[in-house]
Amino acid sequence: MAPTEPFYPPRLALIDDAPPLLGVRGTLEVLARPMIAIVGSRNASGAGLKFTERLARDLGEAGFVIASGLARGIDQAAHRASIDSGTMAVLAGGHDRIYPAEHEDLLQAMLRSGAAISEMPLGHVPRARDFPRRNRLISGVALGVVVVEAAHRSGSLITARIAAEQGREVFAVPGSPLDPRAAGTNDLIKQGATLTTEASDVINAVAPIMERPVELPTREPEDVPSHDEPDNSDRTRIVGLLGPSPIGLDDLIRMAGTSPAVVRTVLLELELAGRLERHGGGLVSLI
Repeated sequence: MAPTEPFYPPRLALIDDAPPLLGVRGTLEVLARPMIAIVGSRNASGAGLKFTERLARDLGEAGFVIASGLARGIDQAAHRASIDSGTMAVLAGGHDRIYPAEHEDLLQAMLRSGAAISEMPLGHVPRARDFPRRNRLISGVALGVVVVEAAHRSGSLITARIAAEQGREVFAVPGSPLDPRAAGTNDLIKQGATLTTEASDVINAVAPIMERPVELPTREPEDVPSHDEPDNSDRTRIVGLLGPSPIGLDDLIRMAGTSPAVVRTVLLELELAGRLERHGGGLVSLI
């Protein structure tokens, strides 16, 4: 499915590095409905799982499709609670390489009234670097992203940062300061994320956005194949441009002489390795 086709997720088509082609399974209609992403810890607490189920169910009853990454923990709970109302999985690998494998049955149940999307070809086994790349799609399809539980430097926090860069609403569920699984979400609240304790917190925040129609950008045909997967020379060049002094993302893309998708992927890899620090105003620096 290409961005010009009717059921390509409309908000995903607006991001700078929207996939030129999506593999889709399931019910196409759900791709056009308003979505809220719910993400969080794989090693979730019982309270976190219970809250996720309630939130996903309430948002589903309000008409939202729940998007998540089919991972263990919070993702799994969000998908299960919204099977009847509509849920969408964003896969890190090809459609025939589900991860984790034990969620194949869950995915099959979801596809009856929901969907799954992937930008990876059939046969592609997900690698570690594919998950941050996948996360930009989770936030990209949605009006907003709810983070239920997230430790420091977790993948869910990266999803929240990407969501903010994409202009999406970021919601965070508060937790005990004694629980490391709540450290990231509590920090998000300090940084300005919307404190979320019930579905109405999300619904009220996204209502004004839903009133504005989505206008898809006019995309010129590209004669040159896109270069979205960084190679070693890209990594070396981008790391060489970074240092302890913050630099803007736009400046980094311009000086690197490559696509925004390549630069963002390298930055995500550095962030996962604990080598990147993000500052206000879209600035980044090496640690």
